[in-house]
Amino acid sequence: MPEFAYIARDLAGQKVSGTLSAQSEREVIAILSGKSLFPVQVSADKVLAPGAHLRVRGQAMATVYSQMAALLRSGVPLLRSIAVLRDQSSNKNLKTILDEVYRRVEEGATLADAMVRFPRAFSEMAVNMVRAGGEGGFLEDALERVASFTELQEDLKGRTLSAMVYPLVLGTVGTVVVSTLIIFFVPKFAVMFERLRERGELPWATDMLIWVSESLQKWGIFIVAAMVIAAVWARFRFATPEGRRLADLIKIKVPVAGQIFLNFAVARFCRVLGTLLHNGVPILKALEISRDASGNRVLSEAIAKASENISGGHSLAGPLASSGHFPKMVVEMIAVAEESNTLDKVLVDLSDDLEKRTSRQLDLAVRLLEPIMLIILAVVVLIVVIALLVPVMKMSSAMG
Repeated sequence: MPEFAYIARDLAGQKVSGTLSAQSEREVIAILSGKSLFPVQVSADKVLAPGAHLRVRGQAMATVYSQMAALLRSGVPLLRSIAVLRDQSSNKNLKTILDEVYRRVEEGATLADAMVRFPRAFSEMAVNMVRAGGEGGFLEDALERVASFTELQEDLKGRTLSAMVYPLVLGTVGTVVVSTLIIFFVPKFAVMFERLRERGELPWATDMLIWVSESLQKWGIFIVAAMVIAAVWARFRFATPEGRRLADLIKIKVPVAGQIFLNFAVARFCRVLGTLLHNGVPILKALEISRDASGNRVLSEAIAKASENISGGHSLAGPLASSGHFPKMVVEMIAVAEESNTLDKVLVDLSDDLEKRTSRQLDLAVRLLEPIMLIILAVVVLIVVIALLVPVMKMSSAMG
């Protein structure tokens, strides 16, 4: 949600300034009027909070959410809870962030509004869940849910990265070895094979290998430069809203991996929506909050369209199915749950099932990646060796 800076005057004529999170300037003016403040100036707040650029590891944030939930459940006031977590933290970045969160909450901002200023520490899902918990009176439950979500994501990320280390090392070493063979080793044979080429007896594989070697020697620097430029361009391109949407679309459409990304995104959406509905949040408000929890803009757009249909009296399953992005099984279960009025329970169960099934798929895909990369590397090296050995054997036979 955008941040707006405002200057207003109270009933005594005193100047009051600060920032508010709202959808528009009109909403800011309405909020200020509700607080008996008369707006003088309202503008988009582009000044980052101190520490807004700081990053904190997900596991550390999961601990913060869990401990804050425990403190609040024990009856400790919110401000005191933030102060306790800030004072006991040994992480310099986290201490800076919590200090600023404490200051903003002390000034009257909600916890979610204070968190939204630190996008590299508090995820969009965490902010939305905390906002819903604060508005619905279940902040402790919301924080516990965010803690469990964050721990699950960090565990999944850690298992994936640890499983990917060997394939990445194998791929890097293989690329270096093959490139060294082609660039430095193959040219030494090119002069020897010149006579076979003149007689038209040079195998096409060897001729192609020599051409690749000469091209890399001549244009290698330019090829690397072009790849670097393309990577930089892609990074800036995907940083724009249109680029991020395109990246999210590619992410869920790419073969094999796309289904894994899609299932995890749908599982996050179902879990957050189910939790909000279980805690009594109206469905339109719950959809507004949970649509960003998927972490995918394409799915968020589909969920936003579903919200429009629901406000018109239609079901949730219909527009989700028509978007073409949600698995058929998910849509069918949502449709049945709507008919039986058990949507909150079914969504959470569906999320559990999707996460377990997709985790198994991910583990299997990572395990298969190692032998596939070994086979690819072995085939490439074999092609290079055969392309060099066949003409050598021909020359040996001719000499014999």
